[in-house]
Amino acid sequence: MLKNIRVVLVLFMICGMAYPLLITGLSQVMMPAQAEGSLIKNEKGKIIGSELIGQSFEEAGYFHGRVSSIEYDAAGSGSPNYSPSNEEMIKRTKNEMSEFLKANPSIKKEEIPSDLMTNSGSGLDPNISPRGALVQVPRIAKERDISEQSLYNLVEENTENRSFGLFGEPHINVLKLNIALDDLK
Repeated sequence: MLKNIRVVLVLFMICGMAYPLLITGLSQVMMPAQAEGSLIKNEKGKIIGSELIGQSFEEAGYFHGRVSSIEYDAAGSGSPNYSPSNEEMIKRTKNEMSEFLKANPSIKKEEIPSDLMTNSGSGLDPNISPRGALVQVPRIAKERDISEQSLYNLVEENTENRSFGLFGEPHINVLKLNIALDDLK
């Protein structure tokens, strides 16, 4: 019995304390920005968000991100796992589509990229597809009185390619794109 207790205490010290402290220390030394949450700061050093967690942009003069059924609340990460035939999912998607078309009258329903109408698995995805940004250009150009071409260039400049040229899809971080948009003027 005493031997079992000693084994549990030793394993607790190794697995519950030493290993987490070692990994935390190594990550702070080797990649401090990522260890701190990949925070994005403005020119005054104020934290305005994270590269890893999406934010809600509802104003017409900004690029909008993906739908989040958890309102981008990282404490409630995860989204409903509805099938495409679920009535609530159909209703929500129709609602989102209707709102998008109202805000972007030059876009046809068939032209809306699916990533703008669907949740990510976590509900926190900070990225959209380049196509998801491009369909929003006419609205933003009109709202900000900026040429569409300058916005197309901005989208291209902020597009991140596949990791190592193989993994994932090209994408754009909406927060970084909107920061660059604010810097245009």
